[in-house]
Amino acid sequence: MKSDDRPHDVAALGDEAQAESTFAALATPLVDEALAHNASIHADATPESLHQLRVALRRLRSLWWAYRPLLDKAENTRQRALYRFLADAAGRTRDWDILLELLAGKSDGSGESANVRDVPASLREARERALATSRETLINADIRNVLHDALASTSKELNTAPERHALRKFAAKRVRIAEKSLRKRMRKALRAKRADYAVLHDVRKSGKRVRYLIEFFGPVLADAGHGRTLRRLKNMQQCFGELNDVIASVALLRDNMNLFASEDEAREALAFLKGRRKERQCEAVRLLQKA
Repeated sequence: MKSDDRPHDVAALGDEAQAESTFAALATPLVDEALAHNASIHADATPESLHQLRVALRRLRSLWWAYRPLLDKAENTRQRALYRFLADAAGRTRDWDILLELLAGKSDGSGESANVRDVPASLREARERALATSRETLINADIRNVLHDALASTSKELNTAPERHALRKFAAKRVRIAEKSLRKRMRKALRAKRADYAVLHDVRKSGKRVRYLIEFFGPVLADAGHGRTLRRLKNMQQCFGELNDVIASVALLRDNMNLFASEDEAREALAFLKGRRKERQCEAVRLLQKA
């Protein structure tokens, strides 16, 4: 089951729709999606199922960010921190999957890709240990009840609030704020040194937030240009996501150099990943310059 990145049908709620009463219609499909992916992880933890769970939880975090002005600040912060914690739990195994995929595709010098069997078994064993930890964390977190309770309590808070906000106006304002933050981070990244991965990562996070908000509220946003923005953000996410994958893999490999049979083998793998990181970074910078 892949994440549904189509705009939610909030337009069906009418021109007089209120932001408060629309929240549950937006959040419920995301909660259901996260729980479905969580269930599939316990049955068969494929790299895709782990990735899709993390995406669903990130989308939930972005939705709670969108509604932050209408919610209790401390509770909203706690909820978003919880989604990040759960996403990170799935992400730890996903990071191993990415590292293994990158190393399995390493060129052996003859122009041919190395076979997955060339990846040390100790790395695959480490991935399985990470998976066991991820599963245990998600089980202990009681994710089903956690997400349903969060949905119920937030919906109640919004629906019992004394003030009401027009959905169209509320959505447009939140998207504008997210877009302004993205432009600011893009300018900072272009001014930064080429090796400043942190600012590029900030661009990636801001871009995802804008994309998710447009997908949430797209049908009620008056600006027809959001369709073009969405396509541009998807391209950016692809490029910056690949860069982030390599950066995470470099960090993970550095922390686990002892899993290789020899120091030379570990250094060779690290050098390969650094080369990939440089390539991806140059692509990300070129994309920013064209934006």
